Amino acid sequence: MTDQLDELKSRILARTERIPAHIAIIMDGNGRWAAMRHKPRTYGHEQGVEAVKKVVRASGELGIKYLTLYTFSVENWKRPKAEVDALMALLAKTTLDNLDELIEKDVKLITTGRISGLSPTRRAALAEAERRTRDNKGLVLNLALNYGGRTEILDAVRSIATSVKAGVIDVAEIDEQLFSEFLYTANIPDPDLLIRTSGENRISNFLLWQTSYTELYIIDTLWPDFGRKELFEAVLAYQSRERRFGKVTEEIEDEPQSA
Repeated sequence: MTDQLDELKSRILARTERIPAHIAIIMDGNGRWAAMRHKPRTYGHEQGVEAVKKVVRASGELGIKYLTLYTFSVENWKRPKAEVDALMALLAKTTLDNLDELIEKDVKLITTGRISGLSPTRRAALAEAERRTRDNKGLVLNLALNYGGRTEILDAVRSIATSVKAGVIDVAEIDEQLFSEFLYTANIPDPDLLIRTSGENRISNFLLWQTSYTELYIIDTLWPDFGRKELFEAVLAYQSRERRFGKVTEEIEDEPQSA
């Protein structure tokens, strides 16, 4: 397996210009993974954390600049309270337990979403991790927490409307660039690649504005089983694609026109 993974990595690194700068992942399937093993859903979430560690390390190997993980959505609050409490406790514990490794690997941790909606204890753990990694220059690990794409857009609209009312912004100035500056992800480039595990064919209210031209990669693998190999395969698939952003390919443009 090691030789196979090294071969996959070599193929990726042979085309560094085609390595995605920003990968976003919808980490789905923890509950189903646990149910298949007759374990509680919380066990699946715990194993999902192990998958996160593998993917963060593998992303660093490839020189990925940004990795955004859909960690907890605004809709997830609807889950049973016991599960939500367990998820939040796991988040805080995992963040602090792995802080030394993040620092050692030069990973910078940031968060995206309505962080104010988390408990003071959870916010404190995240703030500590962000503070201690803020000067790191390697991979930027972005945790989307209490996040929803529609919520983000509405928050941006409200902020822009407030600025217009205050006379800071003229309505005529509002364009895509300005709008993007009011999103939670204002300082992050749009994802090049969006990976979704567990085979579900939807983006589940994740980065709705930012993924307008993102390449999608859907895999049946449940998140706890996703690791280095699966990430490498996703990046290789990305490298094989041609991103046109609505344009025609050079090959089509250069084809001789028939009489």
